[in-house]
Amino acid sequence: MDRIDKINKLVKREISSILQQEFQDPRLMMVTILNVEVTRDLRSARIKYSFLGDQRQLKEVAQSLHKLSGYIRKLLGASMQTRNTPRLEFIYDKSVIHSVGVEQVLEELRRKEKPAAGEEEE
Repeated sequence: MDRIDKINKLVKREISSILQQEFQDPRLMMVTILNVEVTRDLRSARIKYSFLGDQRQLKEVAQSLHKLSGYIRKLLGASMQTRNTPRLEFIYDKSVIHSVGVEQVLEELRRKEKPAAGEEEE
């Protein structure tokens, strides 16, 4: 594991902790940090997150994360022991919602398949 991988994990852990402990907004507590990609020069970080809520809440969460990114960066800088603290860019990752949708479709297919399989056995 190289230095940048360790920093990615540290940033992910710290931002997750900050979102859970520093803010009273219940929507931010429904945010899950999925992945962090910090550049080698530590000047910027892309933080991919998921959110389980409706579209209106998602838009509000995205706006909140954008507005709070400077403050989150400040808190992150206080906990990291690096010369630079990266500029944070929060990116919503649709993969979790997509996988939930795929799982629902598969479950529906399984339910339709069970009666058909039961009919064949009789």
